[in-house]
Amino acid sequence: MSANPHDALPIRLNVDDSDSPSDVVDALFLGRFATGEQPFSHSLNIDRVRSGATLLPPDATVLRGARDDDRSATLAEGDGWTLLISRWNRGADVTVTATSAQLAEKILKQATDGAQDEPEPQPDNVTMGFWYVSPRRGPYRTTRQISAGTWEEVRPNYTAPVADAMDRLMKTTPEDIAGRLLLLHGPPGTGKTSALRTLARSWRDWCQVDCVLDPERLFSDVGYLMDIAIGEDDGTAKGRWRLLLLEDCDELIRGEAKHTAGQALSRLLNLTDGLLGQGRNVLVGVTTNEDLERLHPAVVRPGRCLARIEVGPLTRPEAVNWLGQDAPDLESSVSRDGATLAELYALRRGTTPASVPEPRGGADAGLYL
Repeated sequence: MSANPHDALPIRLNVDDSDSPSDVVDALFLGRFATGEQPFSHSLNIDRVRSGATLLPPDATVLRGARDDDRSATLAEGDGWTLLISRWNRGADVTVTATSAQLAEKILKQATDGAQDEPEPQPDNVTMGFWYVSPRRGPYRTTRQISAGTWEEVRPNYTAPVADAMDRLMKTTPEDIAGRLLLLHGPPGTGKTSALRTLARSWRDWCQVDCVLDPERLFSDVGYLMDIAIGEDDGTAKGRWRLLLLEDCDELIRGEAKHTAGQALSRLLNLTDGLLGQGRNVLVGVTTNEDLERLHPAVVRPGRCLARIEVGPLTRPEAVNWLGQDAPDLESSVSRDGATLAELYALRRGTTPASVPEPRGGADAGLYL
């Protein structure tokens, strides 16, 4: 066994009050790898660590342990190897350096075997991925179980023309795919995001749905874009499709996007039907509050869109029917122009009237559903 990791570290560390004990543990871990004493590294990310799992292999000696507000770090060693465990919430990163690739793989397997906690499958849930750029790990994907109703349950939330268009979309199979872009546009609060959750459930047998939490960064960072384009299989069979969801992308796809967003629009289009998308079973779903007339013509050209659906408010008869016979006193609060889904939910809760004096879809309006 060689000297302690801090003796092998080939650089001088300058630590100030902006560094945490976990940062020091991270730096100490790199010592033997940096000097070449342990030149091989293997790592694994675990989204949900089983309760009680230590992530330590047999005969491990713990050298350092640190816990911050949202993260803990553990440094351990054994004969010919060093291990770093970074834990946050239910997730963890486990990295091993060793004198050989075979030893690194063996120790990592011993540390993580049986550590993944598989949630009890729920019939109303669907697994959805979430991509974002982490300051610590760079482009990163995590998964969550998202509740989603069946299309039959949520269909009354949409006006008749929208529901008819959604009928066809929900029944789409890989054999039906002609375009790679799915565009939902319309005023805030009309249920665009709710429809996408239901779509994820309807397609879960053949398509993995991933939501990009920072789409404004995605198309300005080529490395981030490539990581997402390549994707993660998440244990799925070869040939499984992926749907990347980009919410509230008004600036990216409106008519003047070529001038305001630089290469971002071009990269989006390249992902859907250009060289970047070739050989990848990737669909891109975009929600926007913009009117169709304000969208860039390259986005809505024929053949590019798998579906292009304007999601509007329910008509007054549809809104009254949505409220049901058990709420006749609420009918008078529905304007003659109808109501959005967000307004109806607020009306049912008694938090705000359904009629809004300002025009829907203003520039400062937010996406409620």
